[in-house]
Amino acid sequence: MNSTGRRLPGTVIAGTLMTALALAPTAVAQGHSRAQPTPGAVATTLVFDKNQDDPTDSRLSVHKGDRLLATYRAGSGLGVKNDCVRAEGWMPNGNWKIKLKSRTYNGKLIKGYAVYLEDMKCSKGTLTRTEMFIHSEMNRDGSQGNTERRRWDGAGDYRSNGCVKLHPTDIKEMFRLLDRPDIGWPTHLRVVS
Repeated sequence: MNSTGRRLPGTVIAGTLMTALALAPTAVAQGHSRAQPTPGAVATTLVFDKNQDDPTDSRLSVHKGDRLLATYRAGSGLGVKNDCVRAEGWMPNGNWKIKLKSRTYNGKLIKGYAVYLEDMKCSKGTLTRTEMFIHSEMNRDGSQGNTERRRWDGAGDYRSNGCVKLHPTDIKEMFRLLDRPDIGWPTHLRVVS
């Protein structure tokens, strides 16, 4: 019924329910959570576009349907464009499933804001790239630390062992954007070059 006490047609009720479901906030915990799409919503996509000239000056972008919402500078690798070189080469092209996202990740090397990706074979199929993330340099609580691995010092920090690496401010902004109920987290990262 509406505010005047008259019964609403079923299509209005269904439409209102579908809108409410599409806009309902997803539960976002301080710790770990799995990426889940919102039913009936326009898909959100993360795209990492590798710069052929300088892999440490690539771009990670967020799209909602065909709308570009944000673009961040990102790096991958140590300047090696071969995706089959472990711990040096850039990330292989393809659709990487997002396994986990966390604001307080506590790995051996990676801490704080992190998106953990599935394992994937490199382009030649000779090597499986494992322990791949979208991450930055920070402490587990997101603050800057005292050691090089925990403190962002400049453009050289876009270098990584193959993961997608963002500036600390940018990865926090990306999390805030993707946590919005009207945007939502994608299920995959698409890597292209």
